[in-house]
Amino acid sequence: MSNPFLSIVIPAHNEETRLPDTLEQVLSFLNTQLYPAEVLVVENGSQDRTLEVARSYCQRFSNLHVLQLEQCGKGRAVQHGMLQASGEFLFMCDADLSMPISQINQFIPPVLTDFDIAIASREAPGAVRYNEPAYRHLVGRVFNTLIHALALPGMQDTQCGFKCFRAPVARELFPHQTISGWSFDVEVLFIARQRGYRIVELPIPWHFNAESKVRVFRDSARMALDLLAIRANALRGIYNRDA
Repeated sequence: MSNPFLSIVIPAHNEETRLPDTLEQVLSFLNTQLYPAEVLVVENGSQDRTLEVARSYCQRFSNLHVLQLEQCGKGRAVQHGMLQASGEFLFMCDADLSMPISQINQFIPPVLTDFDIAIASREAPGAVRYNEPAYRHLVGRVFNTLIHALALPGMQDTQCGFKCFRAPVARELFPHQTISGWSFDVEVLFIARQRGYRIVELPIPWHFNAESKVRVFRDSARMALDLLAIRANALRGIYNRDA
């Protein structure tokens, strides 16, 4: 496909179990839409049959592309996919599909206009969380407080895994990304804020998945260190240099 309207990037690390249902939902949904779209699955460092499962769907769906990286890291996978995608709008989508795929049209024209980046929010007015344990919500709010203090004041939910970028914006931002793990999206949004791009938060229905790959306490500590790294990079002018 030469010029799709929408590209959906799905990072996939050890996702052989969840990926089939996600691809069925995403690709079936796109086949009912009037705009052309592509899906890029970025498998990176899996130790299961994720790559084989993803490639098996290419026989049925010509708009599915499977990319492979040897190294792990969600941020690394999303970055690679975003820089390979060819759509006018680039949408990153978690493999667990905790947001109903039908919501995707809320992030693109003609429903949403006059934006550079649209991010799904579990905290914006109108958002609904389903089946999330109280401790997960609490830890998330604590981490978001750190994000407010160190990187992105005023933003309600930077960690939901569904975000849409206008293609020129994505191609400017993602080459400057340095974090390969969970905090990559905070870094990308931080750079976007530095450059004056308009970021909007959209409320979504969000369903907690008990098989989430996030390990709350371990990953929260790592992400806190990443926030400090983002501040240090900004002070050193890293984000102002040529990528």
